[in-house]
Amino acid sequence: MSLLVVGLSHRSAPVSVLERASLAPHTQAKLLQDTLAAEPAAEGAVLATCNRIELYADVDKFHAGVAELSTLLAQHSGVGLEELTPYLYVHYEDRAVHHLFSVACGLDSMVVGEGQILGQIKDALALGQELHTAGRLLNDLFQQALRVGKRAHSETGIDRAGQSLVTFGLEQLADGTDVDDWAAGKRALVIGAGSMSSLAAATLARSGVAEIVIANRTAARAERLVQILTEPGSTGVAARAVDMVAVGDELTRADVVVSCTGATGLVLTGEAVETAMAGRTAPLALLDLAMPRDIDAAAHRLPGVRLVDIESLAEASADAPMAVDVDQVRSIVSDEVAAFGAAQRAAHITPTVVALRTMAADVVAGEVARLEGRLPGLDDKQRAEITQTVRRVVDKLLHAPTVRVKQLASEPGGAGYADALRTLFDLDPETVASVSRADLNDADVKNRGRV
Repeated sequence: MSLLVVGLSHRSAPVSVLERASLAPHTQAKLLQDTLAAEPAAEGAVLATCNRIELYADVDKFHAGVAELSTLLAQHSGVGLEELTPYLYVHYEDRAVHHLFSVACGLDSMVVGEGQILGQIKDALALGQELHTAGRLLNDLFQQALRVGKRAHSETGIDRAGQSLVTFGLEQLADGTDVDDWAAGKRALVIGAGSMSSLAAATLARSGVAEIVIANRTAARAERLVQILTEPGSTGVAARAVDMVAVGDELTRADVVVSCTGATGLVLTGEAVETAMAGRTAPLALLDLAMPRDIDAAAHRLPGVRLVDIESLAEASADAPMAVDVDQVRSIVSDEVAAFGAAQRAAHITPTVVALRTMAADVVAGEVARLEGRLPGLDDKQRAEITQTVRRVVDKLLHAPTVRVKQLASEPGGAGYADALRTLFDLDPETVASVSRADLNDADVKNRGRV
């Protein structure tokens, strides 16, 4: 089996296509279930963010896997396969590992170095574990990606290369003015109470806005976010929650609006923004971080309205300077990809080595039993000494070749050593497979709940 990823992102597709191809949470779950039902795939995980959709799978056939995963992405995204195909990219084996590790470090983000992607990778793994679509390979891969991302942020200055989409978006709205100076004393309306909206509210609070209003379809989530913002020892900002039906009224009083919901249609129409602007002289700043978009693109044509959305952020980030730390992160990624590949290749041969040692132990037990039949006068001490001697001989004969074969198997092209061992020692394939299944079950139990 081999790792395959098929996906599209802001680097391969225009925002208009990404917007249409976005996956709702329930759609992600169905996509994973259908991936495992497909013949070429044994494991599956989906990474879906506002600017990327990627399907990871452990497949036994490359071409069939690419065709199947591409078809599944088209079916569940709602964009036809013929239209979607030109924007898809494919990574296989080590290149797929390299891609995910780069994504985890923020090297492939719209804003280089942003750290929010780590939370999204964590969520992707949690969903795969919950649905039991992530087996040993994808558990290992995503857990390691999280560690690599954290290492990049702790050992380098990649954070200086970029920031979250929220911060970058506010910088675009501030248009050259220091964000804290620009935000000071403003009234903010945040639509949505998910992870991105919560980050936006916290960022606005730290920037010095006077008031934050949270609007969300689920009142309890909005109230919870308000509680976090106003609890003792936090930012001290004034905050309150309102129903979604009150958004129109709040829009007339807000100076800055950040919207990021999971809605499939527009949350703020051009007409709603135009109505809110009637009779007011203060400008209105709109930041749309949703995919598909929450705010009608026509709003930017209204006098006094400045709109920044995912599309304009993509254009602005293309001109953002790259930090010197990016090269250091790339070096970390390369080293970690090599280490991950070596570990996976070494793990691949472990069931064969275990099966070989099990067979050897059975041979020893059989020969000792045969000897006891021929020499019934042996006392317990003699029997134990003979048994120990035979075991030592077998262990010494197997030690060097099993250690060496693990070393060789960890190198590129070393996968064939497991086949060679099975052939040379005539190992029962079912015995090897049973060891693999036991390892997989142990890994599943161990990894469950770790994210």
